[in-house]
This record gives sequence, C-alpha cells and structure tokens, in this order.
Amino acid sequence: MLAIEKPLTGNMRGDGSPVDIDAYEAGGGYQALRKILHGMEPKQVTQEIKSANLRGRGGAGFSTGTKWSFVPLGPDVPNPTYLVCNADEMEPGTFKDRLLMERDPHQLIEGMIVACYAIEGDVAYIFLRNEYRLCAERISRALAEAYDRNYLGKNILGSGFNLEMRLHISAGRYMCGEESGLLNALEGKRANPRLKPPYPTTAGLFGKPTVVNNVETLCCVPHIINHGAEWFRALSHSDDGGTKLYGVSGKVKRPGLWELPMGTPVREILEDHAGGMRDGLKLRGLVPGGASTEFITDADLDLPMDFKGLAKAGSRMGTGTMIVLDDNTCPVGMTWNLMQFFARESCGWCTPCWSGLGWAERLLAAMEDGNGEQGDIEKLEQLAKWWSPGNTFCALAPGAAEPLQSALKHFRDDFERHIREGHCPHH
Repeated sequence: MLAIEKPLTGNMRGDGSPVDIDAYEAGGGYQALRKILHGMEPKQVTQEIKSANLRGRGGAGFSTGTKWSFVPLGPDVPNPTYLVCNADEMEPGTFKDRLLMERDPHQLIEGMIVACYAIEGDVAYIFLRNEYRLCAERISRALAEAYDRNYLGKNILGSGFNLEMRLHISAGRYMCGEESGLLNALEGKRANPRLKPPYPTTAGLFGKPTVVNNVETLCCVPHIINHGAEWFRALSHSDDGGTKLYGVSGKVKRPGLWELPMGTPVREILEDHAGGMRDGLKLRGLVPGGASTEFITDADLDLPMDFKGLAKAGSRMGTGTMIVLDDNTCPVGMTWNLMQFFARESCGWCTPCWSGLGWAERLLAAMEDGNGEQGDIEKLEQLAKWWSPGNTFCALAPGAAEPLQSALKHFRDDFERHIREGHCPHH
C-alpha cells in the first residue's frame, strides 16, 4: 500500500542501497512500458499525463502533458527527436532529485522511456551535474541492466520502438539547469541561454525537436500510466496532481526530505516532519522552494505548498525544498551568501545579470563588514527591479531578485541597523 500512497519513494530500501532491476520489476517496474507498447498510441500517453495534472517539478510548474503535445509527430518530422532529463540540480537547498537517482534509478529510466514513446523520441540524455558521482555510478549500472533486458535499444520488447539513452556528466554551473543553457552545454558550447522563439519542442538540441523535463517529473510518469490520471490527482490536496518531495534545511531538529501530498501546508512540513526549530531558536522566515524564491514569514505557514498557494504570500513553491532562517542567523548575511552564489554563477550573457548581481553582492558585503552607506538599500531595490522578468535572457537574475526583494521587505530593520551601527548585530 505504501508504494501506492507514496509512489516515488514507496519502493526505496531503508538502508540506502539502490533498487536493482530485479527488485524494481518485482515491485511492478516496467509494467507501464509494457502497457504503452501493447495498447496505447503516443497521443494517448500524452493525454493521460495531461489529464493527471502533472506539472513540472523543476520549479516552473508548466504542464508536462502540454509540453509534450507541442512536439511534432509523424513520419515527416526531422529526426532525431530528443528527450533530455535535467538532472543538473544546482539550486541551493535542493536535493530531491539526488535521492530519486541514487535510490531508484530504474524509476527514472522507465519514466524517460515512456516519455520518449509519447513524443516519438529516438535519443534520450540524462544531463547530470558533475558532483553527483554516486548518482552517475548507479544510473550507469541501471542503464546497462535496462539494455540487457531490451527495455532500451533496438526493437524494444518486440514492439518496433527503438530508443538510445545516454548519461551525460556535465562540467557544471548553475546555468546548465536553465533549459536552453543546458542544451548549449550538451552540444559542447558555453551554457548561455538561447533567444526564444524558437522553443526547444520544435528546435532544440542540434536544432531538432526536444523536450527537457526534470528528474522528479519523469519519475511520476510510470505511476500515472500504471494507476491512471484520476488516481494521481486524488493523491493531492490541491488542483495540482500527485505527491511532492518536500525538503527542509537549516536549524531545524530533523532536516530532511519527505514525499507528501501536493499542497501539504508549510506548517505541517516544518513542524511535524522537520520537528520544528532547534531548542532555543525561533523562526524568522524561510525561502520555500530553494534559493531563488521569496522569503515568507510565520504569518504564511498555513498556506499550502503548491504552485498556487504560496502566490498569496508573494512567493513560489519552486522546487519545494525550503531553507529556514532562525533568529540567531543574520538575514543580511544570508542574503549576501545567496547573492554571492548567483553573482558567481551568472553566465555573463546580459548586463543586468552579470553587472547587477556583482554590484548587489559588493553592497551586501560592505554592509556585513560595517561599511554600508546611506542609500545602499535603495540601490539594492533598484537593482532588483532591473532584474525583473523581461529584462534578462533567462530566469537567473529574476530568481536572484526574489530573495533580495523579500529580504528587504521583511527584514528591513536589519539592513538599516547594519548601516546605522556600522557592524553586523549578529556577530
């Protein structure tokens, strides 16, 4: 029953060892593949995913089935059609995809095969961040097992469907997680964003139709095919279908990761699953979905963690992995730390990003060192406006603006004290 209520993690082993192909098959693995090969057309598969209300788990939350439906089908489409799994996962505070790849790699592989069947894909890549060495080892082994049993390769299970799948270990950078930057990196170029349109679904990798999906998104796919769209929607507390891997890091009693119904309230995740704050500490705020989301405070804890709920607090669910700020940690220092990361990871493609992020980082560094000046807060506010959507090629700088703008809103007194007193009050 656990695997039905918690499809993503229900078959994982308690000792942390990976589910091998025999154990995966014993738990119902590769039945979704058999089902589509011997009874479903590609468009039927896409419609089932669309009906399930599966939204992308990488942060943007776009409808997965809708994205697949943009790919041209039929004999006249220029080959090959590609599927790329975005396993770059460099969002600070986010570690959900790592769990899925380390513990149950065949779940990802089957999800990718089903997705390729739906979009009539010929070649699939798993684009993995370089630091995920254990993931690479376990995925490589799982791919070999899948080829050995003819779940990959030529004429899969006698169906006439062919698919090649490869693991690509990235050289790194946060920008490689941006869809078009990832495709450039996969082609051997710098990970700079591409101008859109054209969109990858019509002109992506090497100019051919391409779908890019996140690891967690693809891992949901076999379970939807096995149990149906209505079952997947019923798992959720919200309009968005399915379960979600929610994470908490920071000074809580039990940092970790849990599979829970989509739309679980922030308070339940923080207090019931993460155990609340450590003794002697109080919550000041948190970024709910990785570093590139707006801070929320204790007034917002009863909101559901889904794509719509957190918008009421001016924030986003993002990756669903929150970073907690306690009352002993300086919000200016935390914001500075985030801006250091974003400034370093900018690809330099557009001026508001490479120049503005560096400028903001230097202003925050001066505040922390006791060298802040009157007018610095207003400069930070102006810089964040310059990073707003539509002013940059991709979402890196707009994402960096979210924690900065919200920190200035919720913790303005801390910024003002740094300037007024000439030092960090938390040191």
